[in-house]
Amino acid sequence: MKIEKIELYQVDLPFAGGVYQLSGGRHYTFFDASIVRVVCDNGLQGFGESTPFGSNYIAAHARGVRAGIAEIAPALIGCDPRQVDRINDVMDLALLGHNHAKAPIDVACWDLLGKYTGLPVCELLGGSTGIPLPTISSIYAAEPADMRQRVADHRARGYLGHSIKIGALDTEGGPALDAERIADSLADRRAGEYFLVDANGGLTPETALRMLRLLPSGLDFVLEAPCATWRETLSLRKRCPVPIILDELIQNDDDVVRLISLDAADGIGLKISKAGGLTHGRRQRDMCQAAGLTLSVQDTVGSTIAFAALAHLGQSVAPRLLRCILDCRDMVTLETAAFHAPVEHGGVRVPDEPGLGINVDCSVLGDPVSVWQ
Repeated sequence: MKIEKIELYQVDLPFAGGVYQLSGGRHYTFFDASIVRVVCDNGLQGFGESTPFGSNYIAAHARGVRAGIAEIAPALIGCDPRQVDRINDVMDLALLGHNHAKAPIDVACWDLLGKYTGLPVCELLGGSTGIPLPTISSIYAAEPADMRQRVADHRARGYLGHSIKIGALDTEGGPALDAERIADSLADRRAGEYFLVDANGGLTPETALRMLRLLPSGLDFVLEAPCATWRETLSLRKRCPVPIILDELIQNDDDVVRLISLDAADGIGLKISKAGGLTHGRRQRDMCQAAGLTLSVQDTVGSTIAFAALAHLGQSVAPRLLRCILDCRDMVTLETAAFHAPVEHGGVRVPDEPGLGINVDCSVLGDPVSVWQ
């Protein structure tokens, strides 16, 4: 079984909420997706996706994804996609770094491996836990009352987790506004819900401490990615009264090693494309589980193709350490594939179908922007 052809597609994914507001004045109305189809000499096809969260979230951007794939793809023609570690070796020899460009090819190879063996990807990743995976909402920064209402809307749709975006500039209201956003978003908290307050690196230790001191007592949440650098994060860690979760600072496997050795946080947001795909995502999962770190399995954003990959990885995480998975299908209006994994009874189960279990709508993808064969 050899890779015969690699096709690359570009698709715009409109944000379902109109304008997504992030810390530091960042905002987005759509997301630029790169979707890969890997075709083998026996007729099997695998799909993967990489959709950066704009160009100023981490060191990744959509045109960079496609440029990176152009460097990698020619070296993969003739390779066996079932050998996922060897595929990653070839990609690393062709291009240093650029995880976001390697992720869709890696995911497509796992999809092919599952189809070849007749097994769902989660079984190949170590085995399905068989439990519903709680989903987490993504509540963009806005007026506190509006954020409270959007939490309620997601709660009514079965979401057990809520990611509350903060990081107001001083000119926008600063720590006082962020404290109000948190208090309002948690005002109607139900038993069993998980609240993740996400600054996306938009706070300094000073503004984080000021914000935390303005909060009412007894609020149950974790603080994700409070600061943009390791130094700031470690400084805050010494004085922070709530658990800290890392996200943007964790990209490579050695970042997880650094987190563990420094005891820099209590868990991570494991994003598939940020890690470089499911091969490295599996490795980071195992390191976190060995260290007793919690995980929320997500992606930067994406369509149903990206969601299928993260859901399969989430389905393989030890239940006591899995907090939530991100249903990024909810964030965009364009449906790229059918994937029978509805949110029911507070969670999602991946379907018992080979590979990722998706049926891609190729008419939505349009014509490929590049082909290698």
